[in-house]
Amino acid sequence: MGSPTRGTMVTPPSMVKDSATLQGNNGDASLPPRPGDTTEDRILGGRIVLRQPRVGYRAGLDAALLAAAVELKPGERALEAGCGAGAALLQTAYRSPGAALVGLERDSSVLGLAHINIVLNGMGERIEALHGDVALRLPALGGSAFDAAFANPPFFDDPNALRAPHPSKEGAWIADGGLGAWTAFLLKVVKEGGRITVIHRADRLGDLLTGLGEGAGSFRIRPIHPFADEPAKRVLVRAVKTGKAPLVLLPPLVIHDREGAKHTPETEAILRGEAAVEW
Repeated sequence: MGSPTRGTMVTPPSMVKDSATLQGNNGDASLPPRPGDTTEDRILGGRIVLRQPRVGYRAGLDAALLAAAVELKPGERALEAGCGAGAALLQTAYRSPGAALVGLERDSSVLGLAHINIVLNGMGERIEALHGDVALRLPALGGSAFDAAFANPPFFDDPNALRAPHPSKEGAWIADGGLGAWTAFLLKVVKEGGRITVIHRADRLGDLLTGLGEGAGSFRIRPIHPFADEPAKRVLVRAVKTGKAPLVLLPPLVIHDREGAKHTPETEAILRGEAAVEW
């Protein structure tokens, strides 16, 4: 993804107040960030303002691709598990103006940024961000099951399998309950016929299919290659709860071009909000 405009932004006192008073259903108030701890970026071709931590996990290409792969009709409800500061949540909402969305996040400080970003982008009537953990406890999400759910789960299950990440990135990199906790949660929150969309490491495709296959089918898979002549590093997977259609392996999405622009025309159009990931 192209480098966004970055700068140190001081959070206005009124915005801090709004964020601090928003609570999830378990009563845990989100924590407002300290001035200077965040940057303010513009994503989706400048259409979305995103405040995110200066240090730690920062949303990028994966969030943009995930949002572009979620298709919602007017009146539908969707949930993002692990919404972070709201990068994918906000982009999905912008792409689906008639839909309502709920984000779930366990990190209170990052959840505070999600609340701020929802207000900054004027989407408070359609987006709600709640405190909760897919592996430990579930908030009372309210209403009927969701029409769709989506996620960018942590890439690793075993903290001993990689060099320890910065503490501020650990929650985004390491899934405490394993990938299975995420697939089980996604299956639980969608209604029959509901769609589940996940972006993850390509080498975890088998685990994704196994986990989601416990209650879903009609898989559609789009490999994501950094360059046309290199293996896929990511996969986008869509499944339908109780779906029975045969698995479909779609043509790859190639991110970079070795000559010319940084991104291929297809990827650039997606990042700018001018195109979606086709299924």
